[in-house]
Amino acid sequence: MKRLILSLAVLAVSISYAQKKEIANAVKAADSGDITTADSEISKAEAIFGDKTYLLEPSVQEQYYYAKGLALIKSGKTTEGAEVLAKINTLGKEPIFTGKDSNKNKVYFVGKAEADKFGNGIELKQDKYEPSLSKKATDLVSPLISKTYDEAISDYNSKNYVAAAEGFKKTYYLMSSAGIADESILLNAGLSYGQGEKNQEALDVYRTLINKGYTGVKTEYKALNIKTNQVENIGKENFEIFKKIGDASGYKDFKTETSKNVENDIYENYLRLLIQNKNYDEAAVFADKAIAKFPANNALLGLKGLAYYNSGKADQYIATLKNQLEKNPNDKESLYNIGVMYSKDPSKEADAETAFKKLVDLDPKYENALNNLVFAIIGDDDKAISDYKELRKAGKIDAANKVLEQRRAKFQKALPYAEKMYEQDPNNKEYISLLKNFYMTTQNTTKYNEFKAKEGAAK
Repeated sequence: MKRLILSLAVLAVSISYAQKKEIANAVKAADSGDITTADSEISKAEAIFGDKTYLLEPSVQEQYYYAKGLALIKSGKTTEGAEVLAKINTLGKEPIFTGKDSNKNKVYFVGKAEADKFGNGIELKQDKYEPSLSKKATDLVSPLISKTYDEAISDYNSKNYVAAAEGFKKTYYLMSSAGIADESILLNAGLSYGQGEKNQEALDVYRTLINKGYTGVKTEYKALNIKTNQVENIGKENFEIFKKIGDASGYKDFKTETSKNVENDIYENYLRLLIQNKNYDEAAVFADKAIAKFPANNALLGLKGLAYYNSGKADQYIATLKNQLEKNPNDKESLYNIGVMYSKDPSKEADAETAFKKLVDLDPKYENALNNLVFAIIGDDDKAISDYKELRKAGKIDAANKVLEQRRAKFQKALPYAEKMYEQDPNNKEYISLLKNFYMTTQNTTKYNEFKAKEGAAK
């Protein structure tokens, strides 16, 4: 019997045809609500191209995302479905890079990042694609957005943080699938996951925001609608035109509002969560990246020390800091970091105190240095209290009193620096409570009563 041998070109055409047919069938099934058939057809198509969606031409990618997203939403998996549908809008926003791989397969990379990742060594031509299913996707998800967001707010106000986080995340992807990208809602999800102690989920959200380069900076162009007497966000273009026209435009009291840059906070939260999750090696690497971007963030500097210490790189890090200080003895960041590293080792308390003292002398307004100097002088206060109680319990009164005197002397030595912290921020409730305790320990009754009254007023 003569064997039939199909050429690679014929096989490629057959596979391409099968994909298109199955995906088209999946779209019809999803539209009609036949989820079982839609899932079946999608599975058949995925068995051919796997995770290589770039082998599908943009129109087929769009149909695939539409069918899969719709099927997921109709089966109750709203977040996953919305996340898939959102890729339709990405198709329309990102450039499409086309070419042929080493096997002569036509490839379609969506966006430069994907082209750089998978298209190495391939000659690519940049193109553009206009999705045709965007409106259908938007009409599908629009009724869900407001309801999902309101439920998330309600869960947050009820302190059901994990449910709120899921709701905010779902809202974000529903809005994205409708062509509205608002990362502030995704940030709400990250913050809520953190409050609900779902660290890994929070990390995933923050990682997404960091990769997107989200800063939180957004300018809104507002004006008062003269007819309704309501302030409206009218957009930049209308703002400029209506402002020139004046009251005749139907608007007045034009003003812009720019939101705060929160990128610094996102980096800090991400690093702190890595450390809490004991991902110390990853935290050490990310800390270097974060501080290169935000060198003045003292919290990041402290977290970097913690990451290096816990990742077993403490000696290496301290050696680097010492080298920096040899070159520049007045390097405030290195002084701060070496003080943080020494403060983690009980045998290096005096070295930590010296580093922070020098930093305070260099810059008396370096708030974190003052704070750390205070606690470097005090040392392990919990141990001092524990030792005192054990000695008292054992009837060793003289030894117990000696521990108490030593503790009081440390507080007396640290007191001027605690007072400087308060002077720089007299409305800080923590500093008020701290000084109240200092005056109690150093037996300054007058000052203790004064700060006890301040603490009550602050509360």
